Amino acid sequence: MLDAHILRYDLDATAAALATRGYSLDTAAYEALEARRKQLQVQVEELQSLRNSSAKSIGQAKAKGQDIQPLLAEVARLGDDLKAVEGEFRQVRDEQTAWLLDIPNLAAADVPVGADENDNVELRKWGSRPEFDFKPRDHVELGELHKMMDSEAAARLAGARFTLLKAAFARLHRALAQFMLDVHTGEHGYTEVYVPYLVKGETMQGTGQLPKFADDAFATTDEPPRYLVPTAEVPVTNLAADQIFGADELPLKYVAQTPCFRREAGSAGQDTRGMIRQHQFEKVELVHIVQAEQSGPAHEELVGNAEKILQKLGLAYRTIVLCTGDMGFSAAKTYDIEVWLPGQGVYREISSCSNCGDFQARRMLARVRNAETGKPELVHTLNGSGLAVGRTLIAVLENYQQRDGSIRIPAVLQPYMGGLEVIEPH
Repeated sequence: MLDAHILRYDLDATAAALATRGYSLDTAAYEALEARRKQLQVQVEELQSLRNSSAKSIGQAKAKGQDIQPLLAEVARLGDDLKAVEGEFRQVRDEQTAWLLDIPNLAAADVPVGADENDNVELRKWGSRPEFDFKPRDHVELGELHKMMDSEAAARLAGARFTLLKAAFARLHRALAQFMLDVHTGEHGYTEVYVPYLVKGETMQGTGQLPKFADDAFATTDEPPRYLVPTAEVPVTNLAADQIFGADELPLKYVAQTPCFRREAGSAGQDTRGMIRQHQFEKVELVHIVQAEQSGPAHEELVGNAEKILQKLGLAYRTIVLCTGDMGFSAAKTYDIEVWLPGQGVYREISSCSNCGDFQARRMLARVRNAETGKPELVHTLNGSGLAVGRTLIAVLENYQQRDGSIRIPAVLQPYMGGLEVIEPH
């Protein structure tokens, strides 16, 4: 969350910056709440001082043989008044915290200002889009041809927005995840972690999924509930929660493969065909925990690591920087990588790489001890898909298809496929 001080001392400028993100901050209401907080804080301090003075007077009066009952009564009254004011003060502070938990991160200074995805800026393209002498099929058509992608069976098992993979498609999906993990651990220096798929509410709050996006999460009926992870970013980033690292312990670079579970509450009618937008999907997630001065370079490294997977697979893509109005809640700056899907004739997001600055760290109390001052400071957290496995499967199927519907296996994946070079339709 944001530092409360910037709302306290630079409210109008903060509100203007938040407006570029599509967030309207009621400055008058917040100023009134802050004024009440200050008033109550003064009252608490005054009552504490009066009670302490009265308590000292009791000892002095007792030493002089004076009647101390009036003083005892006064101390009791002040204690009751103090307890009541402290309760109101805590309530106001809780209201401010709830407000802060609802406010998105501020965009970095170099993020383009814009309203939506139409204002995103393309930074670069890589690779050549394949040319076909036939009309390329999309992944749904290829799945039907091969009888290895079955949404009807998945719907019988679980309802809409699920897909069942079979045979070589299922193996290719598994191969992609293993390949990504091997590259990131073996070439990019990440430490692999295996994490819980169910997390506590505090863990979801730490990375910004709660309380604002509760409707997108699947929760158990426990009390308190546990949440199915919407991304490995949640448990992996929270490995830093409530920690104070030594400066020599950072940076930390983690990679994890997990299923991801999302209600997709706000996407009714969108991408209902195929595997683009599912309630359950696999993702290989990259997370960096760094000191503030390492933040910018770490972000470039992160997006480069994700791009490298696509390069090794020979898949054409473009990298864009999101504008202020299109970024996720916790991000200060985001690069999206979009892979070319010839069956659809469009670039589609396959990775989103975000620098969250100290926004998540403040929620999680994730800190590093400054080597020079010895004081704890907030870390910076970054995350990105390296990559979304299902969408990478889609990209491989559509880009490597042949006229008869067979699918060539990229050379880097063939060892994971038992040497198979082509998936033939049956």
